[in-house]
Amino acid sequence: MILDAVCKLVYNTSGNVPVIFMLRPRSGWAQWIMREDFHLHPQVPAVEFTDVYGNLCQRLIMPEGEFHVLVQVRANVPEQLDVDMEAEVTPVENLPADAFHFLLPSRYCQSDCLGELAAEIVGDSPRTYEQVEKIRSWIHENIKYEYSTSDSSTSAMDTVDSRVGVCRDFAHLGIALCRALTIPARMVVGFLHELDPMDLHAWFEAFIGGRWYTFDATQSEPKGNRIVIAYGRDASDVALATIFGQFSLTEMSVNVAETDFFATK
Repeated sequence: MILDAVCKLVYNTSGNVPVIFMLRPRSGWAQWIMREDFHLHPQVPAVEFTDVYGNLCQRLIMPEGEFHVLVQVRANVPEQLDVDMEAEVTPVENLPADAFHFLLPSRYCQSDCLGELAAEIVGDSPRTYEQVEKIRSWIHENIKYEYSTSDSSTSAMDTVDSRVGVCRDFAHLGIALCRALTIPARMVVGFLHELDPMDLHAWFEAFIGGRWYTFDATQSEPKGNRIVIAYGRDASDVALATIFGQFSLTEMSVNVAETDFFATK
């Protein structure tokens, strides 16, 4: 499917404020970026760099007053997620070097505290894709999706206790439970077609059978049509805006729609 995604942000500041945005997706195994536009108003100098996870980051200074950011993306993405119930968990000794840090506990994913729960969830299921699917299903069935029940400090352990959260919390818990079973897992943020209400979204990926598979505990079944913006250990690595100063976000809008490329090119 070819998707057009738009994200508009409007900030207001009382002075010059440094910021790092992470808003430009890049082509990879999960998608092909056909077109991408990144607009700033007023126009200010920006320096782009790639972080340790391969995400594109834009460093700039927001001037005093109202500041607009507009990102427009056209991407060719899979309509269906890959599912392979027989894909085996990759032994640690066979993991690629860049997957190792996704085995470790991180700020919001305290996998070292969730081993007992993870073992209870997967039971005696084989060491395959099935274990991660059991984790995804358990979260979907046992954690209630509810707005305004968590904040930027909420961790996987908090979600286990409260049994409520939003997509970020579902992803953190899935990641932590996978890592507790020595399965590398990482957080993903991006766009999801037909998300209701429409917003930016978060999910997780697990490394199984020598590759990454997508899991989303907020959904009742595998759902494709996603545009990935960034990957990281948890939310601390994939903040779409890291702002170093006083500001207010006065407007945020997201839209994702299917497009007929040959009719609109």
